[in-house]
Amino acid sequence: MADETPVEPIAKGLTYRDAGVNIDAGNEVVGRIRDAVVSTQDDRVLKGSHGAFGGYFRLLDEAGSLFGQPLKDPILVGATDGVGTKLKVAFECGVLDTVGIDLVAMCVNDLIVGGARPLFFLDYVATGKISPESIAVVVEGIAQGCRLSGCALLGGETAEMPGFYQDGELDLAGFAVGVVERESIIDGQQVVSGDAVIGIASSGVHSNGFSLVRKALLDEGSALPLGHDPGGLGCTLAEALLEPTRIYVRPILDLIERTGQDLHALAHITGGGLLENIPRVLPQGLGCRLDRSCWQRPPIFSLIEQRGGVATAEMDRVFNQGIGMVIVAAAGSETAIIESLTRSGEQATVIGEIVAEDGVKIE
Repeated sequence: MADETPVEPIAKGLTYRDAGVNIDAGNEVVGRIRDAVVSTQDDRVLKGSHGAFGGYFRLLDEAGSLFGQPLKDPILVGATDGVGTKLKVAFECGVLDTVGIDLVAMCVNDLIVGGARPLFFLDYVATGKISPESIAVVVEGIAQGCRLSGCALLGGETAEMPGFYQDGELDLAGFAVGVVERESIIDGQQVVSGDAVIGIASSGVHSNGFSLVRKALLDEGSALPLGHDPGGLGCTLAEALLEPTRIYVRPILDLIERTGQDLHALAHITGGGLLENIPRVLPQGLGCRLDRSCWQRPPIFSLIEQRGGVATAEMDRVFNQGIGMVIVAAAGSETAIIESLTRSGEQATVIGEIVAEDGVKIE
């Protein structure tokens, strides 16, 4: 016969807050971020869903089109990413208003390489103890990233997980969905030897390689002061490291509209750097040669390389080295492409060409 001895409670009236979860703080977050979320939405988002279980997005307008264009065979594209240990630097500096932009950028820049236009974004914020003020600042940054990329912040989740994260810290994940006509997908299949490789400047380190950044620059015992310029940066080290990832959506969409037939491939330069990201969009048997003298590398990379004693090959494999997006285009189209990007406020230049051999060589 089973033991029917009653279990004695460990405490009288134990609540969720006693366990470290503050439901009221979570509700406060929802109220604080309402205006930021709504600022990203237009009539494609069904109204009244803020705080609901799901976000509702209308793909087609009353005329059966999207963005004023009739759809033939629309393909939805999804991307997900995070901000990584760049968050550690943000916590140390007490600056949380830019990491939300990073979160959006890392996702929507992946969408655009296939020619997809971002539609909506979802976020996930996890923390040990909810600070409504801090989370509101992060979400306002996410909303800013959504506005820059023309997509709606459709929904998200804030998770309070006591004992899982250190006090004052949080983690971020983002999820973006876009759309592209099947016939307009940019998949690299048109790339041929002799195509031009065009680089668009990054805004700095973006959101990759920060474990190496922190090891090289911020290790205990030899850390550089974040509030000062260590020399040559033209700003404080904190400002250089926390400069948000550049969002390339609008310039690339404009470029596709103007010179679409000439665009053969796009590559978002994230973790893996130029060496690993460009081959992802090239047909087998093709690679590229890049001329390092063709672009200006931001000084933050020289600081990391010199201070950390990092080999150039390792720098090329980890960081964007000043090139945040690569375009592979038909030879002869370079001038029109660079002019379009310049009109959009981007710095772009020819940095190499496609060759009939595997891999990326930087000379």
